[in-house]
Amino acid sequence: MTFITRSTNPLIQARFFEPFFGRFNFLEDEAKSGTWAPPVDVAEEKDKILVRVEAPGMNESDLKVSFEDGLLTVSGERQFERKDDRNYHRIERTYGSFTRTFSLPRTVDANSIAANYRDGILEIEIPKLEEAKPKQIQINVGTGAKAINA
Repeated sequence: MTFITRSTNPLIQARFFEPFFGRFNFLEDEAKSGTWAPPVDVAEEKDKILVRVEAPGMNESDLKVSFEDGLLTVSGERQFERKDDRNYHRIERTYGSFTRTFSLPRTVDANSIAANYRDGILEIEIPKLEEAKPKQIQINVGTGAKAINA
């Protein structure tokens, strides 16, 4: 037997029926609060760390990348431009400001960080310092070890 508890909170009731009837307030919670977090991929290669931030619909002037004390910070703001002559029935895209911060190892070259924005993807390349890159060590083949007389 299934029991359904009646809630006096209208927000909980609206959330319960949302999949069946849709939302009655057309602005999403994130748009109201003004915060959101774009999806990010972080990958490491032998000579660099690559950070890709998904930020479609933004101008490069709305994005900021900084590096300080081992922290890479990506921030920005996507503005919602409401046009008075439109009657919005649903707004699902998120708007407002965001900040994402990533701790990086001391082995990165902070002076050579490069950022490019294309097709809605902000790509940040963080090169590793030369001494942090993997090195191939050559193995010498000899006739044997020499004895050391003390």
